[in-house]
Amino acid sequence: METLERITIDPARRSGKPCIRDTRIAVYDVLDYLASGMSEEEILNDFPELDAEDIRASLAFAAARERRLFGAA
Repeated sequence: METLERITIDPARRSGKPCIRDTRIAVYDVLDYLASGMSEEEILNDFPELDAEDIRASLAFAAARERRLFGAA
């Protein structure tokens, strides 16, 4: 599975917010956890349905969104 293919958007799930695969865990949830200081290991322990590639996909999704919004430098 390609990294960004792990992110799904379904209007029936979390009001259409980008989520990881078919879970209800939103990309911004993972980003918030990382920003608050949680380690990747802590996130994976708290959410066993995730794996390390899901965390990387969340970061890649956020980076791609930033590039689209503000253009590549």
